[in-house]
Formats: sequence, C-alpha cells, structure tokens
Amino acid sequence: MNTTSIKELRTITTFDAPIELLWKVWTEPKHIVNWWVPAGFTSTIQVMDVQEEGEWRLTMHGPDGKNYPNRSIYLEIIPYHKIVFEHFNPHFTTTVFFEEKGDETQVDWSMLFDTPEMYDILVKAHKADEGQKQNIERLARYLKVLLGSSMN
Repeated sequence: MNTTSIKELRTITTFDAPIELLWKVWTEPKHIVNWWVPAGFTSTIQVMDVQEEGEWRLTMHGPDGKNYPNRSIYLEIIPYHKIVFEHFNPHFTTTVFFEEKGDETQVDWSMLFDTPEMYDILVKAHKADEGQKQNIERLARYLKVLLGSSMN
C-alpha cells in the first residue's frame, strides 16, 4: 500500500503559455502576488529569495479581515524544471515540476503532508484542495492577461 497517496495533494495542469513565463510567475514576487491566494484573499510578500535555503515569507489577507502569515524555505531550485519548498506551521513540502510541451507548459504541483491526520486537517477541514484549485484557476487567468498584454 502506498501511504503517500493519503498524505499528498497533487494537481497536474497544462497551461497555454511558454515555460519561461510559467517560471517567472512562480519565482518573481511581482507576479506571484497576483495569483497565489484563494478566492477573496490578497497577499503581501515580505521576502521571496528563490534559491536553495532562501526564505519565502508572505501574509495572506483574508476576506474576514484576518492576516495569515506564511513562511517557507526553498530546498531545491532547478531553473525551468523544479521548485521544492518546505512550508512551516502547518508543515508540508511542496514540489512543483515544469515540463515544456510544445507551446504549452505542464505543471505538476504536489503538497506532501507529514501524516494522514495532517492531510485530513488541511485538506478536509481547511479545504487546501479547493485553495490549490483556486490558485490554478487564478494562475490561468493571470497568464492570459500577461499573454494578451505582451501581444499588443
């Protein structure tokens, strides 16, 4: 039995955008701030040092007026291929693979939780799966805006 499946949230999506643009929107604060939160939220990035052992700190601002600080450390960066970071409180590891598919880019995004219980808390109780889905939808819309503006 593969116990990883009950501790992992994984989404594979193909975007109609070049890999260079996908990499930018995942690694540059001026871009990620436009899509990296669930619907109704905004964010402020304090630090985003995209290199191994670099820190990423951001605050999500909820529609309820509450602030939700987030802190991560980048564990592995392979430009245009892979990003791995460890998120703290709650603890999980995110891995994102980028694969060029002609004019499109496939993104394989997973969050691995420490235990099945932590998965249940974050996915079932706090709807991390819906949050990830909303991030992907926001990312797709943001990419269309960027591609539309670069063609004018």
